[in-house]
Amino acid sequence: MKSWHNAVVNAGASLEQAIKVLDQASLRIALVVDDEGRLQGTLTDGDVRRALLKHLPLDTGVMHVMNSKPITAERGWTKMRTLALMERYDLLQLPVVTEDGRVVDLVSLPDLMNKHRYNNPVFLMAGGFGTRLRPLTNNCPKPMLKVGDKPILEQILINFIDSGFHRFYISTHYLPEVIRDYFGNGEKWGVSIQYIHEKEPLGTGGALGLLPHSEITLPMIVMNGDLLTSMNFRSFLEFHRSHKSIATMCVREYEHQVPYGVISSEGIRIKSMIEKPVHRFFVNAGIYLLEPSLVKSVKPGTQVDMPTLLEQEINDGEVVNTFPVHEYWLDIGRMDDFQKAQTEVYGLPNA
Repeated sequence: MKSWHNAVVNAGASLEQAIKVLDQASLRIALVVDDEGRLQGTLTDGDVRRALLKHLPLDTGVMHVMNSKPITAERGWTKMRTLALMERYDLLQLPVVTEDGRVVDLVSLPDLMNKHRYNNPVFLMAGGFGTRLRPLTNNCPKPMLKVGDKPILEQILINFIDSGFHRFYISTHYLPEVIRDYFGNGEKWGVSIQYIHEKEPLGTGGALGLLPHSEITLPMIVMNGDLLTSMNFRSFLEFHRSHKSIATMCVREYEHQVPYGVISSEGIRIKSMIEKPVHRFFVNAGIYLLEPSLVKSVKPGTQVDMPTLLEQEINDGEVVNTFPVHEYWLDIGRMDDFQKAQTEVYGLPNA
């Protein structure tokens, strides 16, 4: 059980500082307190994502983003009373406070009811050539390159297992035997692993057509096999369940600063001047949640990438949602990304 003390953030902190506490504590909640330790509010993944969707700057005070009226339990309550309150308000975490509001504990539903086990399948895409990482990938698939003391793909697998997932499919193409020989059927990790081999590259969306469709009866997580992240997959699944859609795409906020002064004009008349403006965009993070009907709609042999597949669904009137990822995330696509991963991996919760 992780210590709730790691989730405490001072009321004067910025949103950026609060996000770091939220990510490092890995408790899915930050407790905002005053100098005497009295609870002022709480900050959850959902609160952060709502702030990011509004494009609030990271120097925004946490007091402007947090839930200022959190539900709390009192010290001395029984497990049954605490559970009843959490079930009544559909809470995953509940701060415990004294009569004068000082935080003394943080209880979580999984701890009270034992760890949850998810039957949702997870599809890890590991068939790429990794050409930008040659010569490292001359005899090794990119997902099998070691980051720290484990291959990238094993880092990903363990993160999912620690979140309660146990059904895995792995797509292969380049040097498939290296991946199969290492992971086998998943017995070493106490999970099930099946392999989907692409004789010809079909793209991240096309590989869905090779899955045993009769086995896909729950929403499926699809993830590129070259990502290093500490994102909370339970939150991702819960978000998808509560926001009805055919698919949910994880996104990252990307900033681009124009290195010049930007001029806005009408005809020859200048209306405004902005010096080196910063533009913010959401970019694809390479992690998706797909409804079974979407997975089964891809026929064997179809060549399509995931963004194109989702764009087709949008054009057909289906709902595709975004899920902002504020946790650590790194796409290991180039040599400098790979070197960066070596120095940062040990700061991740499952390293």
